[in-house]
Amino acid sequence: MKKLINDPDKTVIDSLSGFAQAHPELVKLCTNPLFVVRADAPVQGKVGVVSGGGSGHEPMHAGFVGTGMLDAACPGQVFTSPTPDQIEAATKAVNGGAGVLHIVKNYTGDIMNFEMAAELCQAAGIEVQAVVIDDDVAVENSLYTAGRRGVGTTVLAEKIVGAAAERGWGLPRLDGLCCKVNASGRSIGMALSPCTVPAAGKPTFQLGDNEMEMGIGIHGEPGRERMPLKSAREIAAQMAEAVLSDLPFRTGDSVIAFVNGMGATPLMELYLMYGELRAICRDRGVAVARSLVGNYITSLDMAGCSFTLLRSDDELLALWDDPVLTPGLRWGI
Repeated sequence: MKKLINDPDKTVIDSLSGFAQAHPELVKLCTNPLFVVRADAPVQGKVGVVSGGGSGHEPMHAGFVGTGMLDAACPGQVFTSPTPDQIEAATKAVNGGAGVLHIVKNYTGDIMNFEMAAELCQAAGIEVQAVVIDDDVAVENSLYTAGRRGVGTTVLAEKIVGAAAERGWGLPRLDGLCCKVNASGRSIGMALSPCTVPAAGKPTFQLGDNEMEMGIGIHGEPGRERMPLKSAREIAAQMAEAVLSDLPFRTGDSVIAFVNGMGATPLMELYLMYGELRAICRDRGVAVARSLVGNYITSLDMAGCSFTLLRSDDELLALWDDPVLTPGLRWGI
């Protein structure tokens, strides 16, 4: 294992310390318990939007804290859910009197700990609602989940819901919007290589030189199938078919297309895959209205990518286009 770390057990806090020092105008780091909050929190009269999960997926979630997206993020240890006290503290820190929405990826530990934190905050008089993201079409009931995993649609939900919260939408309306995004988004990922957790010091799984894994999770969980390596066009076709057929997406639909890198795939390859996905959508009569390409929900140093398609309408596109200013995503400001 070759990594730029000091103590493997302190990698998360060391990284977050550097992250906060790099973006002091946008975020603040709270260490006891650990969470990241926007620099101007709480914003009075605004619904707070909070998410979180295991570290190792950077920039998600801490990199999406700021104007027009998340108000706070709760980072657990690498691939480990944040604790209830982290989520409770973050929720209280962003409460501006209008309630707080939790956006939770569908992993058993995340759901349990966010539910416990919500109960504690509700007992303290804070109105809290939660939406679970479960957009992965690859498998049901994976190692960490009951049902589908929450993956790429999480990023799109955080942007769209964050924009609506910035506009002043109330908590029930935001809850409905987040449910709409989740219901309209589908994702699948693939891996060319495993990732290495610093504390473990070895890859999470093994792939032969001429093998790939289709349908992996963001923690290195097994996917649908291990198969011989194929061309980018063949891989894109298999991934796109899994996504397009699931909702299903139909001729005339408009989508936000998100091609995400898993951490070790160069942008040259991600843009190549985006070109393949866009051509497939065109041939199916699906119009790509907006796009996002890059490393936004990673799996440490895994090589591979994921596809996410979100069926969109004028409301979702307008919210997507709204200004956002975070360390990991910014436009319009």
